[in-house]
Amino acid sequence: MALQREVDFDVPNFLYEMRQNVSSSLQHYFSTFEDYYERKLWHQLTLIILEFFKKPGSDPFKIPVFQKFVAEWEDKINKLSLVTIAQQAATQFSDPNDSVEFLKEILKKVGTSETRDAYVLASMESAHYLLKIKEIGLVKKTIDESETILDTFDSVDTSIYASFYRVSAEYYKGQADYAQYYKNALLYLSCIDISELTIIERVERAYDLSLSALLGETIYNFGELLMHPILDSLFGTEHDWLRTLLFAFNAGDIGKFEALAPHFTKQPLFEQSKAALRRKICLISLIEAVFIRSTDNRSIPFSEIAAETRLSMDEVEHFVMKALSLKLIRGSIDQVDQIVVITWVQPRVLDKNQIDGMRRKLEEWDNQVKRISSFVGEQGGEVFA
Repeated sequence: MALQREVDFDVPNFLYEMRQNVSSSLQHYFSTFEDYYERKLWHQLTLIILEFFKKPGSDPFKIPVFQKFVAEWEDKINKLSLVTIAQQAATQFSDPNDSVEFLKEILKKVGTSETRDAYVLASMESAHYLLKIKEIGLVKKTIDESETILDTFDSVDTSIYASFYRVSAEYYKGQADYAQYYKNALLYLSCIDISELTIIERVERAYDLSLSALLGETIYNFGELLMHPILDSLFGTEHDWLRTLLFAFNAGDIGKFEALAPHFTKQPLFEQSKAALRRKICLISLIEAVFIRSTDNRSIPFSEIAAETRLSMDEVEHFVMKALSLKLIRGSIDQVDQIVVITWVQPRVLDKNQIDGMRRKLEEWDNQVKRISSFVGEQGGEVFA
């Protein structure tokens, strides 16, 4: 595990031995390593190491290359690049405790005020392995510390944010904090090219995001997820129904929800949360009913709400109070006339069908303005005739 340099370490001999052990397609990298090392081309050497570490077949050589070769010139390397190379090497330890110890040594090398960005990256990658060994308290402490440091930056390399959000999402997934997982997982995806994820990783990420969107107590708008290409990963898989369920929820389609309910047996969390899921889609149904109305027609009788949400008349008032308390809508309840007056509805990220509906509403509004303008023009003409 030690990262100490060996006295009079023979770099050319080490690279020669490595070259003999790698596949023929990778041998030229070790010749280039030696060339750049002898010529002291540290930047070029850093880039070629990073390139080599991305190649299939390089995994068994990452730890020795880092510990024997990179350690020889690590003081010449950009510290963010050093951590990036080290995090790749850390993936090759079979015991996560060894990965933690390995990255602990790296943290010592980047714990300065000038290298706080590299420190955050090393900290979050270490937290990934701390999660594996159930050091939950240390992980949360690392997340909080890293977030505090990140808040001081005007800008930072995207890879650092990607690491922060990825590990944070892993942590919140383990805590069953669906809303925080949803937020951090989507932010992680915004920092990466999802084509770099394997198909299995994409399906897993889409599945977890779908679960968290549906089970998160504070999540009532799925538009951002529905528009994200990650969700297409569920097409043709055993989880395809989950994608359909998300669209049903986003539209407040209770009928489709009931039609898909038999699939809940595939996911115990859904079975345990049937009542909560039904309440949630009823609330979204109300939001959708308000949203599609014109702004001058948002006085809704209890009877219409009952019909939209499939609730009894006796349940409507408490239901609307719940929507008000969740800040999904604003308005007032007229208990005497049994009418709800809505003054505001939660902003939404719209899917394509909802955008088309908004387009039609704007066209209707435009036509109405034109008719009024024409009428006013005619009246004005009569006055001056």
